[in-house]
Amino acid sequence: MTGTKAQRQGRRAGSGNAAGTEGKPAPWRGMALAALGVAAALALALPARAADPYPARPIAMVVPFAAGGPTDVVARTLAAAMSKTLGQSVVVENRLGAGGTVSAAYVAKAAPDGYTILIHHNGMATAPALYSKLPYKPLTDFTFVGQVADVPMTLLGRHDLPARTLPELIAYIRQNQGKVNLANAGLGAVSQLCGMLFQKAIGVDLTAIPYQGTAPALTALMGGQVDILCDQTTQTLPHIKADRVRLYGVTTTARIKALPDTPTLAESGLKGFEVKVWHGIYAPRGTPPAIIDRLSLALRTALKDPAVAARLADLGAQIVPEDKQTPEGLRTWLQAEIEKWSPIIKAAGIKAD
Repeated sequence: MTGTKAQRQGRRAGSGNAAGTEGKPAPWRGMALAALGVAAALALALPARAADPYPARPIAMVVPFAAGGPTDVVARTLAAAMSKTLGQSVVVENRLGAGGTVSAAYVAKAAPDGYTILIHHNGMATAPALYSKLPYKPLTDFTFVGQVADVPMTLLGRHDLPARTLPELIAYIRQNQGKVNLANAGLGAVSQLCGMLFQKAIGVDLTAIPYQGTAPALTALMGGQVDILCDQTTQTLPHIKADRVRLYGVTTTARIKALPDTPTLAESGLKGFEVKVWHGIYAPRGTPPAIIDRLSLALRTALKDPAVAARLADLGAQIVPEDKQTPEGLRTWLQAEIEKWSPIIKAAGIKAD
């Protein structure tokens, strides 16, 4: 054996440490193995979480109008029913402003993950003609889910208006040209569009009195501050039944179940007169087809719910046929409505900006 005694002892000590390391792992090696095990477990867990079925959390249904208004009532009725099918809460979120364009722009720019959706009415079709700088394109910046329900409009007068029927109202307006006013819920509101069609049908211009929403316009009518208002049944039915306003007719092509004895305006002499509030549900462009399928199924299931049908019927709303409850049904309808209203709005010279 070569080397000094100290060297020989050092080699034996080193050999003993090596053997000890192989037979019994040092503490740092055990910690490293444990860390690797945790990392492997996380690696396995992450794909499973990413693959969680939609929806994994509550969904926001954005409403462009105030809480308690007609569209809000429809939205809350629908949201509660859709939650049952989706297995997650659908929470109504009211975002007001610019005739509904604030909400629409917000949803158009939202993440296309199915957690932000929009319910909107005719404003989706009228906005392109009303706004020269609209921050979204209704037909291309959204993925369509489906239509919901049509809500008839009612033509109302203040309770003490002398005219009791539509022909009497038209005669009264013609006899008092320049003195009769017509309230509406603001620029681009369906009540304004209905009023425009009414004036065109009778060939007389009325003094327009705009309000910030249907509720204050209806309050003004019941208070006698304005003469006439065209508003939807979701808002007017309780006041009609309580005899607080004078009713001249409904704006649909056929009578409605909620007011079976009330004639349509077409029946009473305004041939072809039809205005209704329709609602559709939209998601941001690029939302995956599988998510749209889930939302569309939840919508169609909700519209088959007897409780939903009864609630909407109480409001005078009519659930649309099944072929309109689909993504393609909504797209086709929106296209047709844009083509219908754009020339009317442009001819009237109405602009919102």
